This record gives sequence, structure tokens and C-alpha cells, in this order.
Amino acid sequence: MRKRIVVTGMGGLCGLGNDVPSIWKAMRDGRSAIGPLDGEALSDNKIKTGSQIKQLPEHGIDRRRTVSMDRFSLLAVIAANEAMAQSGLRIDEKNGHRVGAMVGVGVMGAATADENYRKLLVDHKSRAEIFAVPKIMPGAAAGQISMNLGLRGPTFGVTSACSSSNHAFATAMDQLLLGRADVMIAGGTEAPLVWGVLKGWEALRIVSPDTCRPFSADRQGVVMGEGAGIAVLETYEHAKARGATILAELAGIGMSADASDIVAPTVEGPAAAMSACLADAGLNPEDIDYLNAHGTGTKANDQIETTAIKQVFGDHARKLSVSSTKSMHAHCLGASGAIEMIACVMAIREGLIPPTANYREPDPDCDLDVTPNVARERKVRAAISNGFAFGGTNAVVAFKAAS
Repeated sequence: MRKRIVVTGMGGLCGLGNDVPSIWKAMRDGRSAIGPLDGEALSDNKIKTGSQIKQLPEHGIDRRRTVSMDRFSLLAVIAANEAMAQSGLRIDEKNGHRVGAMVGVGVMGAATADENYRKLLVDHKSRAEIFAVPKIMPGAAAGQISMNLGLRGPTFGVTSACSSSNHAFATAMDQLLLGRADVMIAGGTEAPLVWGVLKGWEALRIVSPDTCRPFSADRQGVVMGEGAGIAVLETYEHAKARGATILAELAGIGMSADASDIVAPTVEGPAAAMSACLADAGLNPEDIDYLNAHGTGTKANDQIETTAIKQVFGDHARKLSVSSTKSMHAHCLGASGAIEMIACVMAIREGLIPPTANYREPDPDCDLDVTPNVARERKVRAAISNGFAFGGTNAVVAFKAAS
């Protein structure tokens, strides 16, 4: 019998709020954080809406550290500090080597890249800033968390576009199961609301001009957001030995590849990942009460995901509560799965399904119970969270009530 992996702390920030309680309250209320984007650098983009963190919280991180951080790393460190505070875990010389960090990132330090290209190519500066490379690299967030908290265990970045967070949870779980660590700080972060990244998404022509309406017949596409989510994961034995409060159990993971198209999803890949996740968790389809959908709000994704869910869950698909919280926090790319982890854990703890906001018109091709607009009370024994990405890299995670 393999070790049990549990969640003992959570941290997060996004357009919905600067900590987990405020994010969850906004989700409960069905409040969308999508609105007009601020920032001079975004002024000539056709993309005018997104989900921004309007003001960062007071974080107390030394400026000597922040000067070497891009925004995506700073968000991750803030979220990690909140998660660690809730967990009650103290890091010292005795245990630091048994604690590591896995952080999913879909892009990189995009703000740093933009700033330095502007300096070099527009302002004709002769050199880039001294910290350009360590600020840009996708693994920077994991490294910055380790330095900030004194973690000396397995630490690196995980990148697989929009499924990066779920792959980070999977990788962290593997480190714990293999005995390489007792505790892993895991999640995802992203700060993509910068000129270059938005120009790229603009060219794809799948971005909604107003808001994100997953599963609604009048949906027009994805909306970009920024944020971070972090969980403290540890073995059940370690958590119990130190008297930690267990929030939920990370029950299983499932991964697959479409092996088909760089941007167009398939039914088979997502279905395989969901099936693998259930098998890994030792759960049957009827054990799942809530499914946090990838639910991006594009025509293709929502229809294909609905079909895949029906294929995996059969008759139970009609009894599932499904929602896409991207309708509220937008698509935070590599951070999405980590913010959706918060939704799953809190749904289990409070017996409440967060809604799919902005829903207006039923779509016969997306005919599951998508919890439109208003949260619903329901006992949640177990929940799964879907993460599907460009490149056909799929990752699904399952959480269940602590016992």
C-alpha cells in the first residue's frame, strides 16, 4: 500500500483576491474578476480585457530579493509564504533538506523579456539588465521559493503550458512517494499580461473580446489572467507526526498526450488522463462529486471536454457537478491548475460547488450540469481538476476529503 499524500496549507493570489480566503469568497459569490486591462504597455493590443491583480499585498520580502525577481516569481513566493503559514511547518537546519519545491510555469519572465528588448531595440541601450537571465528563466519561481523559505530538497520548475500546475502537483507527489522528500511546496504561477505575450495570443484569434463564458452557447473564447497558487504537500505520516491540520488528500494523478496537433485538442487524450487519474486514486467514476473543468470558453475546448467527460464517467456524468472557475479568475495559463486546486479543496471542505459565471445560453453540445452562475451546496467526497494544454499535454489531479 503506497503512502498517502495530504494538503496541509494553501496560498494564492489572482484577480479575485490576494489570499485564499478572498479568492474562495469571490468564487462562492460567483464574482468575475475579468475587466479592462490597465497599463501603458498594453495600449496598442487588441486584447483589452483580462483578470489583473490590481495591487499586490504587503509581503515583507526584502528588496534585495525582489530586484532579482520577475513578477511571476514574486507572485509564487507570496503564495508560498501564505501556504507555509497555514501549514504551521517551520524550516530549519534539521529538516530543510527534506523539503523541496515544484512550481509550474507556462511562459517565463515575460515582463523582464519585454523590458529588456525595449531597452535594447527601442531605447538603443548597449546592454541588458544584470538580472535579466535569472529573472526570465522558467525555473526561477521554484528557486526563489527555496531561497526565501530555506528549502534544500528537490527543487525545479515544471513547464507544460496550461497544464503546468497539475504536472507540478504530479511531480511533487512522485518525489514524496519515492521518499526523496517529506514535504513539497507545489503549484503554479504566471504573469502573462504583458505586451509580447498578449500580442501572441492576439494572433491566435481565440481570445474573447468581452469575458469568459465557458460552456455557454454564446462563448467567444479565452481570457487571460495572472496569479499563483501553492499547496503544501506532505506524506500523511509526516503531517500526523507534527500535528498538522489536514485540509484534503491528494488522491491521484493522471497524465497523457494527444500526440496529434500542437493547438487542437482531442477527445482521446483528455479522456485517457481522467481515466488514469481515477485509477491512480483508486476511485470509481461515481465517487466523484465535483469536476473542475479545464473550461477555457473556446468553442472547441468546451465541446471536446464535455464529450471526454461523458466518455469517462458514463451515466454518472449527468450526476456530476461541473464548473469552470476560469469564468471568474480567467485563464492564468501555468497557474490555472493551482488556483483551481483551491476551488477543489474548498469545495470538499465546505460542501459548496463554485459556479460557472457569465453563463447565458445552454449549448446542446455542452449539456452537463455546469453549475451556472450560482454556487450550489453539495457534499463533495472527491473532486478532480482537469488541465489540458497546447502540445496535447494533459494532466488531471484528484482530491478527496481527509479521513
